[in-house]
Amino acid sequence: MALPRGGLIRFGRRAQPATGEPGAAELLAALPVAMLAIDPQGRITDANIAAETLLNLAYAGIVGRPLEALIGRAAEVLASEAPCAAYDIELALPDGRRQRVDLMAAPLPERADWKVVTIHLHVPAHLVARAGNRAGGGLTAVGAAAMLAHEIKNPLSGIRGAAQLLETTVDEGSRDLTRLIRDEVDRVAALIDRMEGFTDTRPLTLSPQNIHAVLGRAREVALQGFARGRAIREAYDPSLPAVLGHHDSLIQILINLMKNAAEASGGAITLRTAYRHGVSLRGAPGDSRRPLPIEVCVIDEGPGAPAGIADHLFDPFVTSKRSGGGLGLALVDKLVADHGGIVEYAREGTPPRTVFRLLLPRASTPA
Repeated sequence: MALPRGGLIRFGRRAQPATGEPGAAELLAALPVAMLAIDPQGRITDANIAAETLLNLAYAGIVGRPLEALIGRAAEVLASEAPCAAYDIELALPDGRRQRVDLMAAPLPERADWKVVTIHLHVPAHLVARAGNRAGGGLTAVGAAAMLAHEIKNPLSGIRGAAQLLETTVDEGSRDLTRLIRDEVDRVAALIDRMEGFTDTRPLTLSPQNIHAVLGRAREVALQGFARGRAIREAYDPSLPAVLGHHDSLIQILINLMKNAAEASGGAITLRTAYRHGVSLRGAPGDSRRPLPIEVCVIDEGPGAPAGIADHLFDPFVTSKRSGGGLGLALVDKLVADHGGIVEYAREGTPPRTVFRLLLPRASTPA
């Protein structure tokens, strides 16, 4: 498409329904990848709808502003006059969010010092891995794990019963050994019970839920147990619509995340909700994309995950805690996926804090 030699670049925004075949500019406006036109002074002269969604700003709030004001210091990597790309970098967005993206910039041949920038959302590694693991042999592995758990628990019950009988017949010195056997059997059985949560492939029965009522219940459980005496702050959007979810599973997700936050830091835990436009996820091949506008964040002031395991936090048995089993976050990932949602880990803010972000579907009817 030949660009006009005068005036601003326009991505074909229309106030009235179009007729005839769509033109190239109109297609750019509807492109699902965020696109910005940048003038020689580094100011944004145009933005498509995907850019508005990513930046969470209206068109009028984008145009005329320096690129650096909207994406932070990441704009420096695009200063080259030649085509360039930067992969898996972090943007500091205007509303305080941090977003990992791939950035690409290309000069406009007919306009000196002008360029077009595209911003591609970076997909977390655990989401890609999860999609692959659930295909093909994934169900076979789940079935094998369920059978193995069942077969292990049967002899464990017999061992525990035998230890109880022995305890009534041996002297006091030997009872320490029978108690050790019983305690270790209980520990292994509890681990298997947690593993069995991964083998349940039945679909959840989802219905409209008031996410703030669910958060209130999970918060109450935390304050009565592992977070007793801790501050759990609430920063809620009161206008948030109902979420499409399973009540007990949502509580389990939030309890696991709050327990993880409590173990990671001695400071306050913050629960935050918001409505986010433009986030969607496609399920099985052929399915339409499902919007995920309900955002729930569990935030702590701890140091975050070590760099070596940050990309694998949601894998089973991956943990940085000496006493951890590495199943809490893996179960969160499984239950969120059963809701058709996404869970993400990030370090955000100044000073940086640990954020676990849930993105969940909205219910079509009120809770």
